[in-house]
Amino acid sequence: MTTSRRDFLAKSILGTGAMALAPSINQLFAASNATNGAIPKRFIFIRKSSGIVPLETALRDFSAKDKALDEAKQPLEAALDKHELPKWLRGLDAHKENMTILQGLSAKMSENIHYSFSSVMGCFKSNNNTLSSIKRTTIDFELAKLFPSPFGHVELSFAAGRTGIVSGYSAPAPQTRNYCYADPDTARSELFKSVLNPDAVNTDNDMLSFLQSKEGMKISGIKGHEMRRQEAQIESIDVIRERNKKLIAMSGSLEKFVPKLAPVHANGGENATTPEKQAAMTDVLIAVLKAGLTNVVTYTIDDLGTPIIGLPGNETDRVGIHPLGHDEAFGGVPAWMTREQIRISHVNQIKKIVEELKKTPEGSGTMFDNTMIMYFPENGETHHGIGIESPFVILAGNKCNLNISGRYIRLPFHGTEGHKTLGNWYTTLLNANGNPIEHYGDLDQEMARQKFSQTGAIKQLMA
Repeated sequence: MTTSRRDFLAKSILGTGAMALAPSINQLFAASNATNGAIPKRFIFIRKSSGIVPLETALRDFSAKDKALDEAKQPLEAALDKHELPKWLRGLDAHKENMTILQGLSAKMSENIHYSFSSVMGCFKSNNNTLSSIKRTTIDFELAKLFPSPFGHVELSFAAGRTGIVSGYSAPAPQTRNYCYADPDTARSELFKSVLNPDAVNTDNDMLSFLQSKEGMKISGIKGHEMRRQEAQIESIDVIRERNKKLIAMSGSLEKFVPKLAPVHANGGENATTPEKQAAMTDVLIAVLKAGLTNVVTYTIDDLGTPIIGLPGNETDRVGIHPLGHDEAFGGVPAWMTREQIRISHVNQIKKIVEELKKTPEGSGTMFDNTMIMYFPENGETHHGIGIESPFVILAGNKCNLNISGRYIRLPFHGTEGHKTLGNWYTTLLNANGNPIEHYGDLDQEMARQKFSQTGAIKQLMA
């Protein structure tokens, strides 16, 4: 059942208060060209479950020498235009010049095994997804601060088959959980509410006024530490109210971007197949970027509890990602083949995003020129990941401030000199886009014990 934003806000403030209500004060509403008239950079994080085996991402037609280096996990670079992509990535053949296959990053400082929860985005241990374990603002929100927008950051999710507005995995601040949109209909309705239902936006403002009042706090019955934390969250209510007013004022210009969804997606899309849901969510994602409502999207495209229905090759089965990870076959199709088909369905969505943004003019080029898409496993290299490798497939435009495109890059392996962690990669993103932070995230304890240097950006990737 779809949850309205009003219901969500009432539950969040007057109930548990576990989820963030809005971007921080530093992320006040700004037009998409807020940074001195410059075109903003955009970042799309696409999280998948059950790992990505590094061998599945390797180039199968390596020379004997390069194959030996890759299998030994030694540093390696190769030009993608001289090689055939793995089968599951071939939908992106036309975009090799913008692609990077980045191998060798480790993620042992985040949670692995089955789930990473917030930790893969923040480089800390998640402690079974407890609120107190959220140690810092996650990387997506840090990037959103650099390129302000009306929503600051948008989180989408197909995790566990949920619908409505639910708790997310990103974090706008320590000990603060974001909310996310868990089905395409809710995402469309909420993100474009100023066009689709402006009266509801005004109603939300009334609710926010109540929640901000002492009466609202008194009725909530919270005390002590929880009261102080709630007061800190309520400070951002003025930001939401101002954003809502300005969204209503610009609703006329937003109208042309509202995505059209098929009737099957109404009320959570109970009867929609997984490919249908993915395609619809991708339409919403593209629409909010084109409309300038956000410059940063985090999309949990599946987790171990996401039901896979209508997958090509298993159209009549309800495929379970967790049993697939234990090599259980569905419909007589081997598990490895179904896992590959799931990745192909994900790549189809990436292809759609790339091609739509490449068709959209912006400045002297297209929207894709300033966009980076990152597809990666939330839990490391296998179904039961341990975090020694976390492969990334990246699609980046020509103005994304990094020197990475068109290459297969294998970095030094974990526990060796020169190895790079997820924290190094996120530091690279921040440094390249105006945040001079020395290092983002926790350090790898094993690397620290061996006294290997592990702070800072990955210099070979910097433009």
